[in-house]
Amino acid sequence: MRDRHPEPGVASLIRTTSEDLRFPHVRAGSLPAMPPRRRAATPNAAPNTSPTTAPDAAPDAAPTASAAPFRDLTDMPPQSPPVPLDDVDRQILVLLSQDSRRSQRALARELGMSAPSVKERIARLERLGVIRGYGVRLDWSAAGFPMTVYLTITAVQGYQQKELVEKLALIPELERLDIVTGAIDLLAQLRVRDHLHLRQLLMDRIWQIEGVQRTETSLSLVEIGPKDLVAELLSKPAGDPA
Repeated sequence: MRDRHPEPGVASLIRTTSEDLRFPHVRAGSLPAMPPRRRAATPNAAPNTSPTTAPDAAPDAAPTASAAPFRDLTDMPPQSPPVPLDDVDRQILVLLSQDSRRSQRALARELGMSAPSVKERIARLERLGVIRGYGVRLDWSAAGFPMTVYLTITAVQGYQQKELVEKLALIPELERLDIVTGAIDLLAQLRVRDHLHLRQLLMDRIWQIEGVQRTETSLSLVEIGPKDLVAELLSKPAGDPA
């Protein structure tokens, strides 16, 4: 019997970052509470006294959260190197982040430049990977997916990171997946319709993935934002402190 699949719990989480969040009201107690996370043994603890290290520990006992459980961190793509941006580049990025439908002629008028110069600038930013694409901002509640769910994932000790990430990436409801520091290994952001959808997603998909040892679920309650992060960070001239 494996204990990596506890029943789902609901923990209130109010997020104050710049993400565009959609939070419905969540009825307290709608899902059963999860058992508390096991605490790792301290360095000064007596040998063979921790439940995870005792010789007679049950074979299906969950090990404590690992600091680095993955063996293939180098297989993940590296971060992009910084790209030199001048003030015009920054202004273009701010304007496009506010409305990606702006034409090159409209941008040229606002920047006091020629349309060909703006076109060349945008092409360079795309080529260097600064602009990764163009999209729309959805009202997820209107689209039928009002619930934002944060799922912390603890992986089985020594499991291949790349394989686990690839399996999780196949889940359609997965909006974002981060490898993080601290007591957990992965932080997933999910988009679901309701509690039934979440329960089915956990029990039928996520808990069936090999390598997932433990999860904790938090439902967002309040929408804060969105914040125009591009304008906040890039509106200052190049060289000014952020």
